[in-house]
Amino acid sequence: MRGGKFGLVLQLIVLLSVVAFVVGIADNVATNLARLGIKTGFWFLSRPAGFDISQTLISYSDDSTYFTVFVVALLNTLLVSLLSITLGTLLGFVVALSRSSSNGLVAATASLYVETFRNIPLLIQLLFWYFAVVQALPAPHASFRLGDVVFLNNRGLFIPSIQFGDSVWLMFGAFAAGLAISAFVAANARRRAAAAGQIATFAQWTLLPPIALPLAVGIFYRENIAWSIPNLQGFNFHGGITILPELLALTIGLSIYSGAFIAEIIRGGILAVSRGQTDAAMSLGLTRWQTSRLIVIPLALRVIVPPLGAYYVVVLKNSSLGTAIAYPDLILVFAGTVLNQTAQPIEVMTITLLTYLALGFVFSLATSAVNRRVRQ
Repeated sequence: MRGGKFGLVLQLIVLLSVVAFVVGIADNVATNLARLGIKTGFWFLSRPAGFDISQTLISYSDDSTYFTVFVVALLNTLLVSLLSITLGTLLGFVVALSRSSSNGLVAATASLYVETFRNIPLLIQLLFWYFAVVQALPAPHASFRLGDVVFLNNRGLFIPSIQFGDSVWLMFGAFAAGLAISAFVAANARRRAAAAGQIATFAQWTLLPPIALPLAVGIFYRENIAWSIPNLQGFNFHGGITILPELLALTIGLSIYSGAFIAEIIRGGILAVSRGQTDAAMSLGLTRWQTSRLIVIPLALRVIVPPLGAYYVVVLKNSSLGTAIAYPDLILVFAGTVLNQTAQPIEVMTITLLTYLALGFVFSLATSAVNRRVRQ
């Protein structure tokens, strides 16, 4: 009993010490700011920024506010993070299966990939892909091309785009409705299979609604839909979608680097499934594909999901290294340019830190939700 009271008192003392330390630092900072005549507050977010950003996913101009700059930089960070996570996961899955292959050459090649890219610092890889690969590409007039619709040069990757006009929101609505229908049908099929004591099987036709409904809307409003093909005008390409060299190099470097770690996570999950599980499935007459889909992968996911979700947070944080190659993300644009222009370091860095903290928390919540679903 006395030990419990002593532990409670000790915890209270530590808590009060931490609070006193934080209050002391805050008071010291406030005193120094007042002495230097520096105004504090987040009022600067409503002021016009007055500078351009090379990549914007939303409407932006020099007259946009610093808050709009923050949103643009945040979207750029999320874009490269999600692209790298997707490509890195696909690459890691292929490499994990290759390392488990019975073909010695395939397994050795996959092992060489993992050991090579996992042990070279990410920053060096990003600098290599940007300066030694992307910047070394030919000029626009000598671009690598694919069927006169896709062009790759030292100013980026230029691909066609579809202009939907006024029907874009109808297309999104049709796609959302198709997803809802597919989810309802799949959930109903699982409930009926569970009630009948059967294993729910995946039906390919459940993917039809999110494809057919937008396609039907597109056919009905086909007059509003047009292709935008990149074409060389002067010294650069116009039209289509432009993927900047910085985004291209950062996505390639981060995906390849992350794929090496993700491959080991996936391979570890597959190896965690005991041989007895697969032997039992094969003895029941299941094919190798059915064994992998119904036994190995569901059991491996229980091991894979937690560390994989944690590594996705690492990918998000690693994207900040894009500053080294001038990618306009949250660090370069907001914590760099905005901080220098506004002279509000505390407010800018507080927003940046809280943003990364919130994004990591969202990734962790999503991982926990998926993990709970997998364990059910």
